[in-house]
Amino acid sequence: MNFNKIWVGSKGTRVKNGIMGETVLLENGAISCVVKKNRRVRYARLAVHRDGSVVLTLPFFVSYGKGKEFLESKVNWIREKIQAFALEPEHLLFRGSIKEYKASKNEAKRLIEERLAYFQKVYLVSWKRVSIRNQKTRWGSCSRGGNLSFNYRLLLLPPHLCDYVIVHELCHLREMNHGAKFWALVAITFLDYKKLRQEMRLL
Repeated sequence: MNFNKIWVGSKGTRVKNGIMGETVLLENGAISCVVKKNRRVRYARLAVHRDGSVVLTLPFFVSYGKGKEFLESKVNWIREKIQAFALEPEHLLFRGSIKEYKASKNEAKRLIEERLAYFQKVYLVSWKRVSIRNQKTRWGSCSRGGNLSFNYRLLLLPPHLCDYVIVHELCHLREMNHGAKFWALVAITFLDYKKLRQEMRLL
C-alpha cells in the first residue's frame, strides 16, 4: 500500500459501516489506537480526537499488520496532537455556561464514584485515578496505568447503560483487550452485553 496517499487529520469521521478490528497500544500502552476496516475507504485515515482517542480506518485490502506499522511511524505526530488537545479548556465542548458544566461534572463524578464502589465489590479491582471529562466521542476509557476516565454525559444515560459503561472500563483493569476473557468478565454483571453494545451504538 502506498502510505504517501494516506489522509491524516485531527478531527476524523465516525465510521458507521466499518468493523471493529484491533486495539494497538503504542509507547508501552500510553497511547491506545483503535484500528477499523471499512469497505468504502480507498486510503487509510488516521484521526486523533479531542478526547484523546485515536482511530485508524483501513481499506479492507490492507492488513492490520501494515496498519500497526503505520501507527508506529506516526507515534510522534499522534503524541503531539493528544498533548495539544489536552491544553484546550474542557468547557469549550460544553454548550452551556462554565458554571453549568462544573455542576454537571460534579454530579456525574458523584454518581460514577458511587457506582464504581458498588461494582468494585463484584470485580475486586483497584484503580489509581478517576477523571470526569467533557468528551466528544468516548463514554469511557481505561489506561494501562490503571487510570479511569468517564464522560460526564453518562449522567444523561439510562441507568443500565451508565452501569454498562462503568463495568466495561472496570473489566479493562483485568483485560485490556476485547477478547473472550474480557467479555466473560462483563457477562458476570451483564449477560445481555451484546444487546447493550447495540444500544450504545445507536446513541
